[in-house]
Amino acid sequence: MSSTTTLQVLPPGFGYGIVIGIGSFFALLMLSITYLQNRYTSYSTAQAEEFNTASRSVKPGLIAAGIVSSWTWSATLLTSSTFAYSYGICGPMWYGAMGTFQILLFALIAIKIKANAPGAHTFPEIVMARHGNAAHATYLFNGFATNMLVGACLVLGGSQVVAALSGMNVYAACFLIPLVVAAYVIAGGLRSTFVADYAHTVILFVAIFVFGFVIYATSDVVGSPSRFYNLLVEASEKMPIEGNHQGSYLTFRSRDGLIFAIDLLVAGFSTVWLDQAYWQRAIASRPETSVKAYIFGGIAWYGIPFGFATAMGLGCAALTNTSSFPTYPEPLSAAQNGSGLSSPAAAIALLGQGGAGLMLLLLFMAVTSSTSAELIAVSSLLTFDIYKTYIKPHATSTQLVRVSHIGIILYAIILAVFCCILNAVNVNLTWLLTVLGVIVGGASVPVGLVLLWPSKMSTTAAIASPWIGLSLGLIGWFVTTSRRSGKISVETSGDVTNAMAGNLASWGGGAIVAVILSYAFPNKDNSGVDSARTNKIMGIPPPAAEKGGSPQESSGTRSPTLAAAEEKDIEKEGGEIESSAKPETIVPTSNPIVDFLETSTVQPMDPEEVRKSTRLAIGFNLLFLLIAIIVVPFSFFGSGFIFSREAFTGWIVVSFMWVWSSMVICVIWPLWESRRALAAIAKGVYRDVRSGKNGKKTEGNGQNDGEETV
Repeated sequence: MSSTTTLQVLPPGFGYGIVIGIGSFFALLMLSITYLQNRYTSYSTAQAEEFNTASRSVKPGLIAAGIVSSWTWSATLLTSSTFAYSYGICGPMWYGAMGTFQILLFALIAIKIKANAPGAHTFPEIVMARHGNAAHATYLFNGFATNMLVGACLVLGGSQVVAALSGMNVYAACFLIPLVVAAYVIAGGLRSTFVADYAHTVILFVAIFVFGFVIYATSDVVGSPSRFYNLLVEASEKMPIEGNHQGSYLTFRSRDGLIFAIDLLVAGFSTVWLDQAYWQRAIASRPETSVKAYIFGGIAWYGIPFGFATAMGLGCAALTNTSSFPTYPEPLSAAQNGSGLSSPAAAIALLGQGGAGLMLLLLFMAVTSSTSAELIAVSSLLTFDIYKTYIKPHATSTQLVRVSHIGIILYAIILAVFCCILNAVNVNLTWLLTVLGVIVGGASVPVGLVLLWPSKMSTTAAIASPWIGLSLGLIGWFVTTSRRSGKISVETSGDVTNAMAGNLASWGGGAIVAVILSYAFPNKDNSGVDSARTNKIMGIPPPAAEKGGSPQESSGTRSPTLAAAEEKDIEKEGGEIESSAKPETIVPTSNPIVDFLETSTVQPMDPEEVRKSTRLAIGFNLLFLLIAIIVVPFSFFGSGFIFSREAFTGWIVVSFMWVWSSMVICVIWPLWESRRALAAIAKGVYRDVRSGKNGKKTEGNGQNDGEETV
């Protein structure tokens, strides 16, 4: 990394210690959690269904915490602050509103998964079941592309800031971060990543509260909302923002801020609707609570960029002209700001080396929790969409878990190399986030239409619209960049207006073409896809006559233990169970509660529950759209209102209270809803300690005994 983008106040050893030391701690934590789960509950990570989908039983509080953790990228902390520093008070709200809207919209997808594709592991599987192998390949490509770009946003952004603050080699950071995270993901699978997400989120909120209390209450330099306001007024006079009303940091009327919001809207559609990590959480949640989890997750996540960037992004602008600022008397350079160093600079100005260390810890928590979700997501695509689909349809659960582990390691290495290449050509986090929608935006709306508009979405539209959207996006991006900026380079292509042209062309083109082609070519063709697997994905149970099952089974009640006893075993060399292509065959495993999906049918969500959940999701989305995206920001934008001292104080109070609300949802709620499971584990450990035994869990433990799971 160029010296012009460094703010080194810590020794390189500190950076290595954060990355390797804390990463190793979480790897050991995951091993401990996995041991306790396998020993004291009825869930075993040795089974593919549990490793990749957490047996579809994770509760809404932990799902909400996982959503917040996986959507709290390094960009959530760094880029939201960058845009607060660049565009003023509107930046944090635009960032929070556009990101939250995607999470809330995805609640509708979560409902449709539970209602129409309850047996799916991945979103390309759903596309394949409806539209065949060509469509499957199209969305599998877009899924991998999204995971690669999202992973780069996480790892590259984190690595560049770690290198800037500590002097750690940026290429070493690019390799160490994904590999360290891969170690603890392999140790625990999806359920343990939910628990890791929870641990990360606790640390995340502690750090955010420290920075918030320092800047609003205890700092000698700022220390109060009134002093904060004075410093922002001074900053508006000394370094006014071009394109903002009167150059002020305290107005929503920001031309580039609005353009950035549009870029973020398209990028948000792409990074949520095409990111397997989000589908994974919808799949892993309980049907009756999946919508609740996404609604509360969205509300909680909003508080993080809104509260953190208001404090640290605007704080960077306020502190620029103070002697404690790391680049004083100069402001941050464009390169430093683009690398996401506004909030680290504010942390250094507030707390010196301690602030830099806390910022690194906060950043590492954000990067590793999000990266863990991406690793599991990519391993699921490799396992179920390549290995299970095209290489070995009858793979055993053990083989599927082994492929998942290989996929995690493979993705970690490829991602590290990709980030090194991006760093070598001077690409930074802000550039990646700004142009991400150009690359994959064309597929984001069509993949949603596959589930939300199933009666009309045609196979031709599903296949062609993403590629046409991508082509239109690239043309619009390059032509606009060339005409407006005179040349195409990393710097000019990352301009928010140039990127907006490509983002809108890709996203809008994909959406419009999908609708047009669906009416022009209304064909639906999933020929070439095994009908048995399609039925499993869609949750269609086999006829009772074919199953030879009991009346209980034919009525739709799933009984894995009973089914396992009644169905014939399918033998495989070495005595392992092989998965069957027939939906009526339910193969017993070592733990019937986690009979993985390849060998049984998961029933669709109750239709009445679907209607209620859909009404709730649509109502909440419309309410949020009306208030948070239209009425509040555009009222401020249209009026050209510049915040007064009293209005700014109120704004700060609201933002900080929202952070507290987010903490209750993500930290307190999961503990409360899992209290029985935690008590069961504690009792099991206590019994073992007293008896000195280390034997296997008994049938009395876990869910079989009516106890809840974490």
